[in-house]
Amino acid sequence: MTAILHMPPHLVAVIGAGPAGLVTARWLSAQGFEPIVFESSSGLGGQWNAFSPLSATWRGMRTNTSRVMTAFSDLDHAPGTPVYPRQEDMLAYLEAYATQFKLTGRIRFRTRVERLEKAEGGYLVTSRRDGELSLERFARVVVATGRYIAPSLPEIPGCNGFTGVLGASHTAHYDGASVYRDHDVLVAGCSISALEIASDLAVSGARSVTACYRRQRYILPKLMAGVPTDHVMFTRAAALAGEVLPPDALASGLKAKVTAVAGTPDQFGALRPDENIFTAGISQAQAFLPLVAEGRISVRPWIERIEGRTVRFADGTAGEFDAILFGTGYRLSLPFLSGEIAQCLGLDETHIDLSDHTFHPDLEGLAFIGLYDLVGPAYPVLELQARWIAYAWAGFVEMPGRQALQERLAAAHARRSGPATVTMQDMALLFARKANVEPDRNRWPELERALLFGPLSPASFRLEGPDSLPDASARTAAAAEAFGAIRSPELAQEERALRDLLSHPAPRAA
Repeated sequence: MTAILHMPPHLVAVIGAGPAGLVTARWLSAQGFEPIVFESSSGLGGQWNAFSPLSATWRGMRTNTSRVMTAFSDLDHAPGTPVYPRQEDMLAYLEAYATQFKLTGRIRFRTRVERLEKAEGGYLVTSRRDGELSLERFARVVVATGRYIAPSLPEIPGCNGFTGVLGASHTAHYDGASVYRDHDVLVAGCSISALEIASDLAVSGARSVTACYRRQRYILPKLMAGVPTDHVMFTRAAALAGEVLPPDALASGLKAKVTAVAGTPDQFGALRPDENIFTAGISQAQAFLPLVAEGRISVRPWIERIEGRTVRFADGTAGEFDAILFGTGYRLSLPFLSGEIAQCLGLDETHIDLSDHTFHPDLEGLAFIGLYDLVGPAYPVLELQARWIAYAWAGFVEMPGRQALQERLAAAHARRSGPATVTMQDMALLFARKANVEPDRNRWPELERALLFGPLSPASFRLEGPDSLPDASARTAAAAEAFGAIRSPELAQEERALRDLLSHPAPRAA
C-alpha cells in the first residue's frame, strides 16, 4: 500500500497548469504559500498547448479577445504580437509568465490527479506519474482544470449512422481546414468557435459550408470601427448599469448598442434572432455574417434527423454532407472528485454549487477557479479570482464566514434555472471587490473616462490595494487609448446617459 505523505500547511496543491493554474500559483507564491502544480500533459498552457490531448485549439487559431485583455497585469504581450494573438503567441506568453515568476519548477508535468477526497485536516490527492502512484495530504487545494475540456455532443436521431466520408465530430477536434477542402461541411452551433470554424472553412476551399443552430444569436465582429469589441462591450460602466437598470431596460439598451454597430443577422441573410437579446444571446465572429451575405455560408435551423449522409432540418429543407462538426459547447467534467465532494457541490454536466464561483461552506481549504461559462475576456477575471483566493487564505482580506458562504451558495443555487453564462464585466467587479482592489474612480479624476468606458484591463486593477503598481495609471490610460475606444464619437450619447444613470440611479425592480 502506498504511504500517505502529509504536506506542511504552506504547500498548496493546484490542479492544472493552464492560465488559471499559473495565475493562481503566481499569487499564492506572492502570499507566502508554496504551490505544487499538477499537470497531466508534458507542457504548461492548458488549451493553448496544442500538444495537450485536452487542447481544442487548431492550426491558424486566433484568440477572440484582444491582446490587451488576454494578458495578466504583470506582463504585456511581446512587441509585434497581433491584436488577436495566435495560438503560438499565447503559449509563448504563458511560458514567459511562468518563467518570470519561477513557476515552471513548481509544476509536476505528466502527473494526472486521479482522485481528490476529503481527509482529516485537509484533502487527499491521489496522482499518477509514469505509472507510479502518489498519495499526498494537503491542507489546501485549488482546482484549476478549466471549463472547456469535455466536449458536449447533442442527441440527434440518426447521428450515429451518419455516412459522410469525413464523419461527424466535435469542433474540439478540428485541426484546420485542409482536410475539408472540396467537401460539403455542416457546422452545427452558434458559439464563437463554430462561427470561426465555419468562416475558416468557407475561405479555405470547402465546396460548401452550411451553419445550423437552435437559436440565432446576435453576432458582433471582433473589431468595431477599428476598436476591439472587448474594449467597447465589457466595461465598468456596463457592469454598473447592470446593477441599477431593470432587466428589460438593460436588454433594450444592449440590443440598441449591438445592432447600431453590427446590424441584425437577418440583414445579412442569416436567421432572425429573438427580439430580447438576453433570450437570443450574443456571439462573435469577424467574417461570418459577411460570408453569409456573400452566399459562401448557408444558414439553416437546427437538425431534425440524419439519414445516411442526408441531414434534414427543422424548416423541412435537407442537404447532403461529407462532414458534420458540432460546435455545441462543453460539459463540466471533474472526474477526479470523490463522490462525497461531487455530491456536496451538486455537480452535474452544467452546474456546480459554489459561493461566488469559488468556495463552499462545507469544503474548507478547497477553492475552484475558472469553472464558469464566461462571456468575454477571461484573463483579467482569472487573475482577480486568484488574488481573492490568495488574499483570503493569507488573511490579507477577510475570508467569508460560514453564514456568508451559505447565503451566497443559496443564491447561486437559486439561479440554476437561469442562464448558465456570466459576463466578464460582472465577474471582474465581483472578484475585484472581494479582493478589495476595485479602483475608486473618484481618486483618479484623470482616469475617470478610462475607468468607466475603457477596457477592464488587468493593469486597472493594480491601481489600488496591497499589490498596486507604480505604472498602473499610465498602463490603464494606455490600454484605453490604444485603439481609441474612449474617443469614439458614437459612444458620446451612451456615455452621457450612463453618467446620468450612475449619478441618479433609479431603484431596480425586484
